[in-house]
Amino acid sequence: MLAHATTHLKCEILRVSSFHHFPTAHLFIDRTLSSSRVPAFTITSHLNRPSYRFRMMSSQVMEQMQSNVVVKEHSEDLPLTSSYESAMEALSSLIISKRRGDGSSVGGKYEKLERMTMYLKILDLEKDIGGLRIIHVAGTKGKGSTCTFCEAILRQCGFRTGLFTSPHLIDVRERFRINGLEISEDKFLQYFWNCWYQLEEKITEDLPMPPFFQFLILLAFKVFICEQVDVVIVEVGLGGKRDSTNVIKEPIVCGITSLGMDHMEALGNTLGQIAFHKAGILKPHVPAFVAPQLSEAMDVIQEVARGLMVPLEVVAPLDCKQMDGKLSLAGDHQFINAGLAVSLSKCWLQRTGNWEKLFGRQDILEDKLPEAFCRGLSTAYLSGRAEIVYDTSSKSFSSSKVSECSSGDLVFYLDGAHSPESMEVCGRWFSTAIKANEKTSSCSRVKDREQVWSNGHVQHGTEEMVESTTISKQILLFNCMEVRDPQVLLPRLVSTCASSGSHFSKALFVPGMSTHNKVTSAASAIPADSFSRDLAWQFDLQRLWEKLMHGKEVDDVIDMESKMDAAAILPHEFLYEDASNCSPVGNHFTCSAVIPSLPLAINWLRDCVKANPAVRIQVLVTGSLHLVGDVLKLLRK
Repeated sequence: MLAHATTHLKCEILRVSSFHHFPTAHLFIDRTLSSSRVPAFTITSHLNRPSYRFRMMSSQVMEQMQSNVVVKEHSEDLPLTSSYESAMEALSSLIISKRRGDGSSVGGKYEKLERMTMYLKILDLEKDIGGLRIIHVAGTKGKGSTCTFCEAILRQCGFRTGLFTSPHLIDVRERFRINGLEISEDKFLQYFWNCWYQLEEKITEDLPMPPFFQFLILLAFKVFICEQVDVVIVEVGLGGKRDSTNVIKEPIVCGITSLGMDHMEALGNTLGQIAFHKAGILKPHVPAFVAPQLSEAMDVIQEVARGLMVPLEVVAPLDCKQMDGKLSLAGDHQFINAGLAVSLSKCWLQRTGNWEKLFGRQDILEDKLPEAFCRGLSTAYLSGRAEIVYDTSSKSFSSSKVSECSSGDLVFYLDGAHSPESMEVCGRWFSTAIKANEKTSSCSRVKDREQVWSNGHVQHGTEEMVESTTISKQILLFNCMEVRDPQVLLPRLVSTCASSGSHFSKALFVPGMSTHNKVTSAASAIPADSFSRDLAWQFDLQRLWEKLMHGKEVDDVIDMESKMDAAAILPHEFLYEDASNCSPVGNHFTCSAVIPSLPLAINWLRDCVKANPAVRIQVLVTGSLHLVGDVLKLLRK
């Protein structure tokens, strides 16, 4: 075997008109290609060095490359699953802090953005990143939704799109989307190991391997450059001014979504300080659009914009009368994000010379959006944000329509809200959604279906209207990171729901399955330690909840619950015990329980539905996008 193997690759795109089906990208070996926009890149591997166990993957890739054949999507010569798990292990090694907010540093003598520039030079991407026509979006709430709307609009306009968002819910590939689809495993592996080895060959004590998020944004630039996308939409990770994505120097247009009090450990304790960080993505003379803000935030943004001579426009929420159909992302707050996305997309089209090609000299009229814009807004999809999932494992869909209609349901309302403002938005959405669900269930639509997902996913099947006798119970399934303040989050959620006439029968507090020091794939097994986690934080959340419900401390709740065996599960009767919506414990009543693991909580909910065919359990899952991702992973198993 060669002691040193080097293979030079260039990217070639077999271009197909992006107004038709998605084009296919192939990587060819030992061919010199003519694309001036895409750089050559090198994969270098010292095959006889055992310094990283991840190098086992490299030898497989190198052997594949040396065969002078196109790398196929499902090559039998490459054990994709095991190779992908090896990549996840390598990626996990880049996670510096085991818990968010612990202040761990990368090391070395360079600042974050200075390091990013050096990494780009190593990957030979520094010049080509300037050729990406980028929409750069910062904000506290709605960044992901706004970026997703932009991507869908411009894809419907006929452009090949690249979208980078964070965090992912189930699989890291969700962060990289080409034409609306997450990147395939084989392409991910090709680009991942290419970047990995190029960087590893150049690391020093002063310039270590990039940490987790920096590596991902570098990988995103590599993917989008080599895939020759027409437009790149980039969501800021944290803040803006010092965020790793701010290595982008010449975006086409910038956007700032709604701001609020979040990430205060890094961005400051006032809205003005947070706004200053978010406005850090603004670039001299580059147009920017901002969602309506409180004056404390808007004043700062406008001051930064004036200093950079940035044409800044405050965008009103989208008027639903302007578009045909409905927004695909649920919640009234999405009209704010949609309005911002419309302005960003229009500006991108104008500044790249594409607006007149598509729409002539017409402007966006006040009463009508272009058809492509309407299609994008009505088909955009982002998992885990105001998403409704009907769990089908809790009952058999092979039964007759009449008996099925009279049986219960288990419905999950998923929203990764984790700031006070987003909790309020989440509460309003949940209250509206369950009322609509209950109205529908009063004369139920029964469908031949396998699984139902909201967010624009069309389900096919027959319908029959029959009377329903279901009893509805609202459950809160909650967890949040310890760096957040549940004393602000939970009261805001409860008060918002109560003001809309929605009340929780019970609250369940669970530890998440995801960890901060491990990246897993969608196929990964449930963590073995999910039944033996420290539950101190969950008991703190429960104590706060009970105080919120009763107006005073209920210490004996914790005394009783702390004795619960980790393998135990609540009796079904707990759901129905009702004394002012609470069940008795000592001289008090408890509306809540700590369950040792998320799988146990899901199984208990399913068992409750099976035990009583007349109950419909509507579960709001919120407090953390990680919790939402964990629930989705369990529901899809």
